[in-house]
Amino acid sequence: MDGNTPKEQNANQEAFLIPSGVLLHTSPKDPRDSGVQIDRMRDMQRLQIRTHNSLYEITVIDGRSGDILVRGGLFFPELTRAHLAGSTFRDSTSKKRGIYLGFHMELSADKMRIVTSPVQTIAVLVS
Repeated sequence: MDGNTPKEQNANQEAFLIPSGVLLHTSPKDPRDSGVQIDRMRDMQRLQIRTHNSLYEITVIDGRSGDILVRGGLFFPELTRAHLAGSTFRDSTSKKRGIYLGFHMELSADKMRIVTSPVQTIAVLVS
């Protein structure tokens, strides 16, 4: 993330926010500028994802395999072990193991497949 990324201070943590304004049009020329790849993150990295309808807390267990802990939204009221397949945009563009602004996260847990509303903000929490 570049030096122009806004910061937000929360208690003992810093959150680097990727604003939703980055992806107000069709998919960007370089989608890596408007999202994160959990397969490139360290284990136990924490994220806060706001979609159009919900707020999710995600902890990366094993980014390469997509294993996460998630809490938030209608389907995850408690911290739940889940799998992040990636994100999709308008049912055609897919980003494996990625979370991108304007895209829908695709999660699975307990034999359920959940597709979220569009991602509006991504905060990578730093302890």
